[in-house]
Formats: sequence, C-alpha cells, structure tokens
Amino acid sequence: MPPLILSPLAEPLAERAGVRLLLARDDLTHPELPGNKWRKLQHNLREADRLGHDTLLTFGGAYSNHLAAVATAGRLTGRRTVGVVRGEELAHRPLNPTLARAAADGMQFRFVDRATYRRKQEPALLAELLEATGPAYVLPEGGSNALALPGCAALVPEIRALTDFDILCVACGTGGTLAGLLTGLHGRQQALGFAALKGADFLRQDIRQLTLAGTGRTYANWELRTDYHGGGYARLSPALRQFIGEFQHRHGILLDPIYTSKMMVGVLDLLAKGYFRRGSTVVALHTGGLQAWDGFGGL
Repeated sequence: MPPLILSPLAEPLAERAGVRLLLARDDLTHPELPGNKWRKLQHNLREADRLGHDTLLTFGGAYSNHLAAVATAGRLTGRRTVGVVRGEELAHRPLNPTLARAAADGMQFRFVDRATYRRKQEPALLAELLEATGPAYVLPEGGSNALALPGCAALVPEIRALTDFDILCVACGTGGTLAGLLTGLHGRQQALGFAALKGADFLRQDIRQLTLAGTGRTYANWELRTDYHGGGYARLSPALRQFIGEFQHRHGILLDPIYTSKMMVGVLDLLAKGYFRRGSTVVALHTGGLQAWDGFGGL
C-alpha cells in the first residue's frame, strides 16, 4: 500500500483558534479498498482462511460502504460473498449504484425486512441464513468486531511517524474504527468520534464492548459527538452538499457524503466554539467512502 499522506488544512477557523489542523488521507492508501474498510477486513480475512471458509457473509444497508468493500475483497481474493441487505427486495430494484457495484463484484444478496434485520445478531437467524447460503465466515455490520481493531489501531503509528498530534477525529457508523484507534493511542492522545447516524447514543456502549472484546479493557480518552449527523444516515442536505463543494474548492479534496463530510462539519464548528486547546494538533481522518457519491448523483 502507498504511504499515508497528511494534508494540512489551512482553515481560518483553525488559525484563529491556534490549532494545527491536518487531514489523514486514508482514502488513498489502497487502490481498490480505500479507507477504514480494508483495515477492518484484513485480520478477518486471515481468520476466515484459518477456519477454512471461502465464503463471506455480512450485513448492510442499501448505501453501505461495507457491503461494497466486502464484495471487492471477495473479487480480489477469490472468495464468494453474500450480503444481507436491510429492506424488502422490491424497494431496492433496480439496484442503486452501491449495490450494483457489489453485484458486479460477485456479491449475492439476501434482502430482509427491517424487523428481521434488527435480529441480525441472533444465533437463530444466523443459523437460518447459513443453512440457506452454506457455510460462511460471518462479518458483522460495518465489519466491526474484535478482529477489526488491530487493523485500525495500526493507523495510529502511521500518523505518529509523520507528526505528533493531540486529538484524532473520525466519523462513526458502527464504532469499530474509533474503537480500534483507541487501542493504538498513547499518553495524552485522545480520539473524537462523530456519529453519522441519528440517535446514535447506543454507540458509546458498542464501542466499550468492542474494546473490551478486543483488548480486555475499556478506555476513557475519547468522546463521541452525536449532534452532527446532518439529519441521519445517508441524508445529504443542500447545506451539507454546499459544504462539501466549498471544502473541495478550498483544499482540492473530495469528502464523502455520508461520513467524513459530517465529521468535518463538526470539527470546524467545534473550532469556532473553542473546543480544541490552543496550540494543539488535530488530525481528522478521511476514511474513504467516495463510491457513495454514485448514489447521490455526484457533487
């Protein structure tokens, strides 16, 4: 993989706040699986090999970057992939660009109603799915499990090799990336998560459970902001679209419409409010997800 790039962001709000603001371009570190998705998958793929599974079964919504990533990983590694998609099949036909890309990469879909989807972690439902699809290595929604953590944690020393920093900011869907980053932070470094989902208070407990499962401990050096969701998951308001366009004009960097853009709205708003300590270095993480633009007609 190419080395990580840190892009300085010359934002007037950061300059007035006395904060050094950088963007970690993890969206550029894998040619076909950019961002946090590859980091979450790499140790899970090794475990699938260890267990002798050549099929991956996972879960996601209609615009899931995770589904697209698993499908791509399946194509690249010669694995069969099955995606359990939230929502009735008729509601997703014709396939949106995210699902169409996953299908082109060979993913087979099983559409389930929302009530059934909420049971995705129940052993009875998993057994039913595996009976229908055949043996498979099961990846949770978003790829967030204990094996996802070390892949995400590895990003911290990559950043530290380029610069000292105080706070690492990341967008959150299922919380797995934030949980992994926590396990890699040292000393007084902190992480700040920005939930892309509306009503995401439950993520705090999910993140604690992930770190407990992965490392046997919980962490206190983090905060989750739930007030920058922009109306909810996959909601692209005119204001957010305008923000993304203006950000691209200023920096030449395209943000995704679901995750990183909301994080950057939050970071800049917190800079304006004096949230970050003067003299600190804040690194925001671009986790990729640009394929989602196909579903929104582009910028």
